[in-house]
Amino acid sequence: MAGKRSLMPPGEDALLARLLSKVPVCAGLGPGDDCAAVPGPARGEWLLLKTDAVAEDVHFLRSHDPAQVGWKALCRPLSDIAAMGGTPSEALVTFFSPPGLDASWWVRFYEGLGRAARRFGVTVAGGEMSRQTHGIAVSIALTGRVRRSHLATRSGGKPGDLLVVTGRLGGSPGGRHLTFVPRLEEGRWLARHARPHAMMDLSDGLGSDLPRLAAACGGGFEIDRPRIPRHRGCSIEQALSDGEDYELLLAVTPARWNSLANRWRGVFPNLPLTVIGRLTATPGLPADWPSGWDHFRTPDARGKS
Repeated sequence: MAGKRSLMPPGEDALLARLLSKVPVCAGLGPGDDCAAVPGPARGEWLLLKTDAVAEDVHFLRSHDPAQVGWKALCRPLSDIAAMGGTPSEALVTFFSPPGLDASWWVRFYEGLGRAARRFGVTVAGGEMSRQTHGIAVSIALTGRVRRSHLATRSGGKPGDLLVVTGRLGGSPGGRHLTFVPRLEEGRWLARHARPHAMMDLSDGLGSDLPRLAAACGGGFEIDRPRIPRHRGCSIEQALSDGEDYELLLAVTPARWNSLANRWRGVFPNLPLTVIGRLTATPGLPADWPSGWDHFRTPDARGKS
């Protein structure tokens, strides 16, 4: 209706800023990065804290294999641990189940979640279960750890740093969003050997996540779009906007890159590591920059793809 005030601010980032203004915020590395980080129990170590959720008709469909949904539910926060250079530890799993959903759905879900937990060294420490009137939803809280000297954040990038991505982008709605492998080993390796000035995972797509990294670093960016590595059959637009790639985006000095590329190929010969642009000193977006996924602006739910 014309003139009616919107009930929601324009997008996730604006809503988050509005909500955080109402609460006390962690004194360590709090909201705004891939994980929160607070001093850990061991000297020289950070404790990583992360929560993530999947919801029916947003992140998956009822028709999808529940085991794949369980895999995705745990691998989403694992990807954030990877972006901090960390190692995961314990998970708390909370789920909401609608009337009429057979218990076998949840058994199958936990089979997939269990496969991910065993593969990546996670133990389930507890959680909660509840009924709700409609729709399936799952929230997972995850802890991790990382040496202070290896902690990677979004905010340390400097003008002139090269922007680098792992793997290939685009095409997640075709099913890859249910089967991706979080880059935990690669994230730890990069944190130790590349010493990136900034790093994050690409969960909402390069179109949304790269501006977040650049803003956290206090500047802007320029991209050579044809150099963006893409899955076969994907356009540059899809690589920018599809989202749910769960690859890593990092900022490194040109000098560090010169020694990094060959070492990477020796350790991860089947995974590309590609320079796609650089950080700049001037904030703002390049012309015709598309947006990636945003829960409060993207019209079509991921699960409906």
